Amino acid sequence: MAQNDSYNKIIKSMYSLRRFGIKLGLSTIRRILKGLGNPQDNFSCIHVAGTNGKGSVASALATILNASGYKAGLYTSPHLVRFNERITINNRPISNNNVVEAYKAVKQINHGKREPTFFEFTTAMALYEFSRQNVDWAVIETGMGGRLDATNIIKPALSIITNISVEHREYLGNTIAQIAEEKGGIIKKDTPVITGIKQKQAVSVVKEIAGKKSAPIFRLGDNFRVKRNKSGTFTYFGIENTWRNLQTGLLGNYQVDNAALVVAACEMLNKKKAGIPIESIRKGLANNNWPGRLEVVSANPFVLLDGSHNLIAARNLARYLSDNLSNRNITLVIGILDDKPYSAMLKSLLPVCKRAIITSPKIDRALSPERLLAVAENLISDVTIIPDVSNAVNHAIESARPDDAVCIAGSLYVVGEAKEALENMDKRIHKRIHS
Repeated sequence: MAQNDSYNKIIKSMYSLRRFGIKLGLSTIRRILKGLGNPQDNFSCIHVAGTNGKGSVASALATILNASGYKAGLYTSPHLVRFNERITINNRPISNNNVVEAYKAVKQINHGKREPTFFEFTTAMALYEFSRQNVDWAVIETGMGGRLDATNIIKPALSIITNISVEHREYLGNTIAQIAEEKGGIIKKDTPVITGIKQKQAVSVVKEIAGKKSAPIFRLGDNFRVKRNKSGTFTYFGIENTWRNLQTGLLGNYQVDNAALVVAACEMLNKKKAGIPIESIRKGLANNNWPGRLEVVSANPFVLLDGSHNLIAARNLARYLSDNLSNRNITLVIGILDDKPYSAMLKSLLPVCKRAIITSPKIDRALSPERLLAVAENLISDVTIIPDVSNAVNHAIESARPDDAVCIAGSLYVVGEAKEALENMDKRIHKRIHS
């Protein structure tokens, strides 16, 4: 009990830290890591940035590295239900005790003139824990942007930039070129770059950064490509290899492009003598699990969770619903944060749904349901507001027919609260059955 109290106390303390600070520079995180003995220098790293897909790519790489016999760390954000999800080793979140110990180690370091942000603090915790547990490799996902992201103090063996679209304008800029410059900030001297960027402006910016740093760059569709097969598998035509009948365990046609970046990354790592066999690549891709992204959590009624936290993701989700669930009446449970293009997201998603339940996650950045309703009621006739995510999820499922579908989307924070609600629902059902 005392250990749980300590864990809950430090989690509360971290949540009280400032959430943002991307323009504040890297001096604070450098100072903290120096005080910890620069733990980030004690293992090999892969750095992953991008607008969409970076979590899927990062988790697949960590899974493949583990399947290849390496002890692999993975640092991602945000978490869905528990903070520990952000820091995993060999696909398992670190324990509460390890969270507490990492927190204490970072807390005792003199952080300089300003208090670290939440993300700086958790980044230091992750790097400390990876070093303490002697991981061989750590796959590190940026939080936001790249150039001034707290993760950009690592010295990776490989950098990956998945794709780019307009997001977080206040921090990253208003144009594709400006955002590409921020994302491209993770590129290091003489370090290979794998990317799925398609826009000419963005490609030009990233190529220029890579050129100045003598960093070899490899682009999807240029230096490597994929062909989707009718069987659901895909063929990878790579930098040096052609591999057939590969398959990703993640749903969504776009995940094949993400998988291509992963396989290209493995090719580059093998050039550095990583020794990743094709069998491990096959196994890792097939077994990759990335919760909250087209995650099916119930078959009857069909319940699907998808963070779809920006316009590209919303369009991808709408395409998946249209292609795969057009024979079902779909209820959309949706909440969106205030820095997202909510009107365009709703216009993408609502036309493929029968009804909508508008909700709001507990985070202070959530848009009010009333603002979403003003757009939604012009797009769909059956729309209601249930502000509490748990109540919204319960109502959607309890009122659904067996052949209906429920999709919970719009924000990873909504999905996180939904997962917790579904877990509690399962516990109540289990208790009733066994009482």
